[in-house]
Amino acid sequence: MKTLSFFRLVLAVGLCLAVGAVGSLATAPKIPTWYAALAKPAWTPPDAAFPVAWTILYVLMAVALWRLWQLHTPSPARRAAIGLWFAQLALNAVWSPVFFGMEAPGAALVVVVALWLAIAATIWACARIDRMAAVLLVPYLAWVSYATALNAAIVTLN
Repeated sequence: MKTLSFFRLVLAVGLCLAVGAVGSLATAPKIPTWYAALAKPAWTPPDAAFPVAWTILYVLMAVALWRLWQLHTPSPARRAAIGLWFAQLALNAVWSPVFFGMEAPGAALVVVVALWLAIAATIWACARIDRMAAVLLVPYLAWVSYATALNAAIVTLN
């Protein structure tokens, strides 16, 4: 791997993990207090599952960005895919501070639905130029689908 390519991969992974770390600052203090007191559906995963799942997903997201950034010549389709990728990352970054930081599951549901749409659009845009980048984002869409259902259930139960 060339030095520039490796640097881009490290930058992409670092960016994604930084978003996760910032989200955890809003999340971690609320897990044993506010979140523990919420009524949740029986199919809620254990708290320990979330950081593991998100770390894996952030790495997959980073590799998808790296592939878009590294492996393709500039084009309007590539710019659109990268723009959508950053849009979904921004929505991802907003969800934890809204749900946990603001203690606002209803508002967070709006954010996560927008996130789901942004991920789906990103996958569609990626598939047009790099099928593997799109495939790398499919587990993310699956997890966010589950998270959306969980968020909606929490809104309903509380």
